[in-house]
Formats: sequence, C-alpha cells, structure tokens
Amino acid sequence: MPTYHLNINGSQKRIETESDTPLLYVLRDYLELNGPTYGCGLAQCGSCTVLVNGSATTSCMLPVSSIGEAEITTMEGLVSDDGNLHPVQQAFVQEQAAQCGYCLNGMVMATISLLNKNPSPDDAEIKNALQGNLCRCGSHTRIIKAVKTAAKSL
Repeated sequence: MPTYHLNINGSQKRIETESDTPLLYVLRDYLELNGPTYGCGLAQCGSCTVLVNGSATTSCMLPVSSIGEAEITTMEGLVSDDGNLHPVQQAFVQEQAAQCGYCLNGMVMATISLLNKNPSPDDAEIKNALQGNLCRCGSHTRIIKAVKTAAKSL
C-alpha cells in the first residue's frame, strides 16, 4: 500500500492507503478530523470543503494521491494555538449564521478562500463564491452578513 506524507493543519502526517482514497476519508477515518463532513459524495454540496493552499476545494472526490506537497487546512486547523476562533468562524457565531450545521464547514472554508482573494467582496461576489455550498435551512441572509462581518474584521 502506498505511503503519503501530507501537510494537514500545519503538521506532517504519514498515511498508508490506496492511491484513489478520497482526501475526505483520510481526514475523517485516519486522522479523526471531523470538520469536513460527508454530504453528497459527488462534490456538489460543499460540506466536505477544505482549503488546499488557501483555496476552497471539495475533498470527497479528491484522491489522496493528487495532494502532493499542498497545504491542507480543515475547520480544526483554523483555531489558533490559544483556542481563539478564526475571524470567519467568529463572524459566523456572531451573526448566528448556522442552524443545522450541514453547510457550515463549506460556507466557512469558502468564505476564507474568498477573503484570501478578495478582502472586500460585494454581495454578488459573495453569492458567487458560496454557490457550491448547499444550505438546507435558508440561512443565506445571515451567512452573507457573516461574510461581510468577517471581511471587516480581517
């Protein structure tokens, strides 16, 4: 079985698995990182989103063999060493932008990816960046408000 050396949340991890194993399974099953969740398994709902070199990427269909030297960040990797939430996480809490939590991981990761590229997005840019994340509860208005709050705090 092949061995992979992955940079996950700033730490080097050694994983032995088949080359076609999805990154999501490696994160959840091998490393017990449960921020990214299994939703649709087709890279269409966004619940499995992680940051790959700072860009939002769905992990449910991404083979571990394609990761190489990329930096992978999960929801768990956003919290600082002293336990403080990332400003985007804090904005989602402040604006009460989550109900059931199904979309939360993907929305937070997509927001960070967006703000990495565009620190002052308008509504259309926010909606476009978040369109790959399904929200079952209809929290869209509060999510957009949270993105704007996070942009101000960054």
